[in-house]
Amino acid sequence: MAATPDSVRSAFDMEAKTSLENSKSSSDVQVPPSPESALPTPPTFPEGGLQAWLTILGGSIIVFCTFGTVQSFGVYQDYYTRVFLQGYAASDVSWIGSMQTFLLFAGGILSGKLFDDGYFHHCIAFGSLIYLFSTFMLSLAHPHQYYQVFLAQGVGMGVGMGLMFLPAISVTSHYFRRRRTVAMGVVVSGSSIGAVIYPILLNNLFNKKVGFAWGVRTAAFLDLALLLIANLVMKTRLPSRRERPNVKPVDVRSILTDKGYWLCTIGAALVFWGLFVPFFYLQLFAELHGLPVKLAFYAIPIMNASSLFGRTVPNFLGDYFGPFNVMIPCTILSGGLMYLMFAATGVAGTIVFGILYGFVSGGFISIITPATASYSRNIDEIGTRIGITSFVIGFALLTGTPIAGALVQEHHTGRYIWWRPLVFASVVVFAGTAFLIASRQILSKRKGTRVL
Repeated sequence: MAATPDSVRSAFDMEAKTSLENSKSSSDVQVPPSPESALPTPPTFPEGGLQAWLTILGGSIIVFCTFGTVQSFGVYQDYYTRVFLQGYAASDVSWIGSMQTFLLFAGGILSGKLFDDGYFHHCIAFGSLIYLFSTFMLSLAHPHQYYQVFLAQGVGMGVGMGLMFLPAISVTSHYFRRRRTVAMGVVVSGSSIGAVIYPILLNNLFNKKVGFAWGVRTAAFLDLALLLIANLVMKTRLPSRRERPNVKPVDVRSILTDKGYWLCTIGAALVFWGLFVPFFYLQLFAELHGLPVKLAFYAIPIMNASSLFGRTVPNFLGDYFGPFNVMIPCTILSGGLMYLMFAATGVAGTIVFGILYGFVSGGFISIITPATASYSRNIDEIGTRIGITSFVIGFALLTGTPIAGALVQEHHTGRYIWWRPLVFASVVVFAGTAFLIASRQILSKRKGTRVL
């Protein structure tokens, strides 16, 4: 039977209706997204646990050996100026310690990138080897051979420190987010413990029958044992950028054009330009003002013992009130307390100055890293941002104490004029504080909160 036009039209209508219903039903089916289109899951943070605290312990040990040694340079400054490198100006001796400190911080621009790319253990291991080799080479240096001391202590030890220091701090970001300021503070506090132990150890060994060579070797053997432990217990947790091929590269351009971040970096550099002047010169200041030898030897340990509390207590407060809100008052007090060193010509004055200055300067040193990291848009930027900041800070540390050395000692008479380096240090610390306040205002507007 032939189909009529009406029946054909009805058949087409029925087929179209069936097709439409099928398309609707197929559109209701949830098709899982492809791996390429899936958004990355934000990382979780355990905020503690055995491995987290073992890593914190290892980081504290590394900072103990590196930054603790840097903060103990006042012992070397005094011994080199009076005995081992006698005849060299105080500013010349300061270049050894400032080069070491420069490489510790400036090396962060390399070690920070290596850390982000997954080479954490490589940095720690090679840094330990270079540092230990250079320390043992320092023990072989001869008196009045400035270049030997400069190469071993200033350059060699500094390069080793630079490879280890920033990764030891940054790895805490793998385990902590909410409590990151406290975690970083615990790591950095290792430097205060080191800066208590090393000066006592070295002063007693240098100035007794053991002498300089075996005094340095004793410290090197201590470092060998501690760094071996640190290399064994520290572990990373999150996959590196190298292990996530689809991750977006760090937007370096956005970092370099981040006004608030650069105000923070410049402010930190200005503060560091003057902050370490008392750490380098307090023991020499006490010696030249006729204080008892034992008190002079313990002036730096007293300051660093107080700094231990300054690097932990403010960090606990920083997690509640924000790192900038705690760091800025500590910086203002550091600049003001510089003038109190004029009163450190007696036993009481030296002890009071050491305790107060150690505490407030420690508050700045421990919080500047999490303050810098607070500008990061994601965890992949932390190492890069801290590395760039450390690199800039390094130049301030390279020149700050030698400038103070040139200001304190007249070359033609050898006379020491202490007000000039202390005024310089105070002024640059206050200038840095102004930049930090401006940086905080920008970050406050960006995040819409005043708790930062």
